[in-house]
Amino acid sequence: MSSYLGIFISLFFVVIVARLLLKKYNPHAVLLIAGLLMLIVAQILNYNLPVLKNPTGFSGFDLFRYIKESFAKTNSGVGLMIMSIGGFVAYIDKIGASKMLVQVAMKPLKLFKKYPYLAASMVIPIGQILFTAIPSAAGLGLLLMASLFPILVNLGVSRLSAVSVITAATAFGIGPASAITASATSITGIDTIVFFLDYQIPLVWTLTISMMITYYLVNKYFDKKDKTNEDKTNTIDVKTEEITQNDTPIIYAIIPVLPIILLIVFSKIFDFFPTPITLDTTTAMFISLFIAIIFELIRTRNIKQVMSSLQTFWNGMGNIFKTVVTLIITADIFAKGLISLGFIDGLISLTENAGLGAVGIGIVMSVMIFLASMLMGSGNASFFAFGPLIPKITKSLGIESSSIILPMQLSASMGRTVSPVAGVIIATAEIAGVTTLQIVKRNLIPLTVALIIMLTYHYI
Repeated sequence: MSSYLGIFISLFFVVIVARLLLKKYNPHAVLLIAGLLMLIVAQILNYNLPVLKNPTGFSGFDLFRYIKESFAKTNSGVGLMIMSIGGFVAYIDKIGASKMLVQVAMKPLKLFKKYPYLAASMVIPIGQILFTAIPSAAGLGLLLMASLFPILVNLGVSRLSAVSVITAATAFGIGPASAITASATSITGIDTIVFFLDYQIPLVWTLTISMMITYYLVNKYFDKKDKTNEDKTNTIDVKTEEITQNDTPIIYAIIPVLPIILLIVFSKIFDFFPTPITLDTTTAMFISLFIAIIFELIRTRNIKQVMSSLQTFWNGMGNIFKTVVTLIITADIFAKGLISLGFIDGLISLTENAGLGAVGIGIVMSVMIFLASMLMGSGNASFFAFGPLIPKITKSLGIESSSIILPMQLSASMGRTVSPVAGVIIATAEIAGVTTLQIVKRNLIPLTVALIIMLTYHYI
């Protein structure tokens, strides 16, 4: 009975957390306080708490030691990796490399003037490729709204169809520059490039094709139903002009993809060198940063200005620390609280009694993360809350963590794309002059179909 009591208490906290997040309470504070409260309850009920490396000797102080150890563990590993990614993304945005990459990538779409809905569907794979190099959903969404949205509208695509495919381009958080990928590879212990090439790409290309088809059909159906007659001239044309007149050299388009190129060339996949050379993501980011600095020195010939621009990188790292890294830490405390109350053991027991086994748990966890992302508006928040629970689950089932972590990771970013409170949805809706719920209505069917296909393809 005590084990079931822990599950009920865990579910109570999960419901409370969901309600608070829906009311737009700060997710960092909600996850941290909920995690600490669950640890306190677990202490009172004499449950087994997670083991501390260096206990204080007093259980009350040990609660805060969990926070300290989580900070130390995260900042020395995945936290530094994610901060370096954030700094690099901020820097390439400042020097215009992100805009140039988008400008180059968008040129093929002009070939589809006679086929507007096909052009709209083509945005999804092109945008997905860009998303591996520019891993900020809101950032890429705004870049595409400034550069691509007017092109699609001028091709005859409705505003809603255009903005829906732009947000769909951020549905899969894959690649070594993704914070969710960094966390997933840290949990599974798999090399980042091996995970990207051997695990993510084989699954994602199938889902991308399915989304191209479903968005083509769904947008055509809704446009015909709505019979929207839109004015094709809008304020976005001014922003497009800014990108078109961008004086950044075209060679800068390669800078955002430099980390991916470096990680692939110097990965375990290939054997180009007599003495093996391997790079981790953080090192690749710093190498790419200094290559970008050299580009800037050649272009501006102003050493003082280029040195000053490096502050953008540090600011980017700081912004990622206060948003994403601290979210990982607070989510880790939340996960510890769930574990201490026996939530995972109870989940395993219930699914085993139901005859679901590893497949059942994998499907349940993926759907839970999808729904959590919809509620939170953040794929990172939902994955960071549930991801750390996976090693304990898979160990008890005797399976590899990667078999469950991959669909969970993709479900997290997919759920964000159908969340009316997600930053990318809110930002793009504002520019397009539509409501977030209208975008979610367009995205819901294709993303639900993709979720079903993913779970079927992966598990069955």
